[in-house]
Amino acid sequence: MIYLGIDCGTQSTKTVALDGDTGKIIASAAQHYDVLPGLPTGHMEQHPSTWTQAVDATVREVLGNLGVRRKDVRGIGVSGQQHGFVALDKQSGVIRPAKLWCDTSTVEECDLLRKHFGGAQFLIERVGLDMLPGFTAPKILWLKCHEPENFAKLATVLLPHDYLNFHLTGKYRMEFGDASGTALLNVCTRQWETDILKFIDPSMPEKMPAVESSCKPIGMLKPDLAKRWDLAGDIVVSAGGGDNMMGAIGTANVIPGRITTSLGTSGTIYAYSKKPVIDKGGEIAGFCDSTDGWLPLLCTMNVTVATEAVRNLFGWSVEQLDSAVESVPAGAEGLLFLPYLHGERTPNLPAGCGVFHGLTTRTMKPELMARAAMEGATLGLAYGLERMKELGIVPSEIRLTGGGSKSAIWRRICADIFNCPVVTLAQSEGAALGAAIQALAAVQTSKSIAGWSTEIVQTNPSERIVPDGKNASYYTAARQKFVSLTRTLARHNFL
Repeated sequence: MIYLGIDCGTQSTKTVALDGDTGKIIASAAQHYDVLPGLPTGHMEQHPSTWTQAVDATVREVLGNLGVRRKDVRGIGVSGQQHGFVALDKQSGVIRPAKLWCDTSTVEECDLLRKHFGGAQFLIERVGLDMLPGFTAPKILWLKCHEPENFAKLATVLLPHDYLNFHLTGKYRMEFGDASGTALLNVCTRQWETDILKFIDPSMPEKMPAVESSCKPIGMLKPDLAKRWDLAGDIVVSAGGGDNMMGAIGTANVIPGRITTSLGTSGTIYAYSKKPVIDKGGEIAGFCDSTDGWLPLLCTMNVTVATEAVRNLFGWSVEQLDSAVESVPAGAEGLLFLPYLHGERTPNLPAGCGVFHGLTTRTMKPELMARAAMEGATLGLAYGLERMKELGIVPSEIRLTGGGSKSAIWRRICADIFNCPVVTLAQSEGAALGAAIQALAAVQTSKSIAGWSTEIVQTNPSERIVPDGKNASYYTAARQKFVSLTRTLARHNFL
């Protein structure tokens, strides 16, 4: 039997076909798109029709590649970019374009929510998160404050993957993982936090879908879609989840000790936990995962953003960038880079900027700036890993994904900065693979999601790297300097 995994991101939608018998990806397709142009600074939006069109196009391409085996498809799972706000009216029509996770226009609404509830501590205790611009809750309040005529039409709040589930099944529902990224779900009780909802508006509890187990399928593929795609029999649609939750399944980050780190445009580092992990400082998000466990997570907005900026500055190819970085020693001779080129989510610096510290006539060299950029992006993630350790997470292995993981020198830097063995995955699909595995588990219930994930996901032993003790010691001091410099500049409003 075959299972489709759909991953709807900010830049593209990918669909993969997983052969449940062999555990191999046997077909894939992607369609790229962009955010809406011409919006004010800080506003990042897409129309949900962009996603549904991309789903239709990529599913058709994958099924075409499967040929007669399209009749073997038995399940579909959906991964979606987290935190996006899809506003529907009473007729299930989209009221306005969706505000995305990377939209930072809601700073004032975050402040209103914190102020009403007496500061961040109350919010962290209730929903496991500080109220940051990326989350869904302040986006809903923004709609009420800035577009009251649209808010008056609001009947249902969905997240991007929920909207695609609705497109596939005609049903509204949320699951624990993605719902925990709204800043509206109590991550301990897994119920909506009605005090926060009612502060946004007394009508809000009625506008939130039911939230249920991530292991429970949402329903069956609508007959009209099954007919359009020429699929045979009943097709199960699993609960799906947010991209990080599906990425955890797709990297077999489903047992304690395994950590996933994504080196993409933005970066994430997250771990599996059997119990809620609440960071009273609000830096580690206390998410639920999409296997009915928990997923403490740190997100940064500048990873390959930093290295691509340097590469473009000097007109290098990717290979030339890696060669330049490898040509200089760990620490870039004292040059340190704070990589906040797109602002930052952790630490919460929505208007932040990048900083080179330690520039001299000796260190102002392309290769040193390149090394500092790669190290700076990684040090930001390492700060999150250290915070996770303080909260009880004990890493045994870090699984690297994203474009940056293809770089051998970056993998070496990760091993040394994280001071933990790192390894890459044999299959790079990540979230799409996780969505397909969840769909498989929804149909073939002989194993749990975690059981299927552990069986199917494979690593690349040849790309496993253990830390160099000398470099790891150096980077411990560099991380402390990185954090201290960030805090000092932020305190004086220089970031």
